[in-house]
Amino acid sequence: MKDLLSTIVKPLVSDPESISITQQDLGHTIILQLHVAPEDMGKVIGKQGRRAQAIRAIVKAKAVRLGKKVVVDIV
Repeated sequence: MKDLLSTIVKPLVSDPESISITQQDLGHTIILQLHVAPEDMGKVIGKQGRRAQAIRAIVKAKAVRLGKKVVVDIV
């Protein structure tokens, strides 16, 4: 899941090295925390959060195929 999220986010930011993703597995739930540079936060979230919603939808689709629930936090 971390690899998928990283693949999606890297082209969106100006400094790909500043991306940090932490993953917590809690049984059937996976919590992903995405940390980006403050100047890239708007690029990842997008207008009215549309980009963030799209990122979450893609990651959730992958999680459903694995029989898991996923929560993506953008910090």
